[in-house]
Amino acid sequence: MGDTIIERCEAKGLRMTGQRRTIAAVLQDCDDHPDVEELYARASARDSGISLATVYRTVKLFEEAGILDKHEFGDGRARYEDAERAHHDHLIDINSGEVIEFVDPEIEALQEKIAQKLGYTLKGHRLELYGVPIKK
Repeated sequence: MGDTIIERCEAKGLRMTGQRRTIAAVLQDCDDHPDVEELYARASARDSGISLATVYRTVKLFEEAGILDKHEFGDGRARYEDAERAHHDHLIDINSGEVIEFVDPEIEALQEKIAQKLGYTLKGHRLELYGVPIKK
């Protein structure tokens, strides 16, 4: 598969219009977990002809094609990220909605150990932790 979202869309045979390319480029540049409204704001800043409906349809298409991962972090907003990003887990601040990405080798090893103990080979997982900052 290609390295960019656009290349992966093309490899999957998706028709890439100019607006879809703009949306894909915006997604490629994301280092956060935007919802459709945030994606629309970013995409329409690059191309004022993009409608919110186009962003909704494109995100749905990319998700169905396995290009994007959809996350529901309990705030009523579906958020998206590139499905090809390196593995990571999430800590969600339930006060602010901030999503913090992290990788912890001990957690990864424990998950493998649990799967093996239960007679399974782990093929993937998704870990979301929800918390509030500790008052100091």
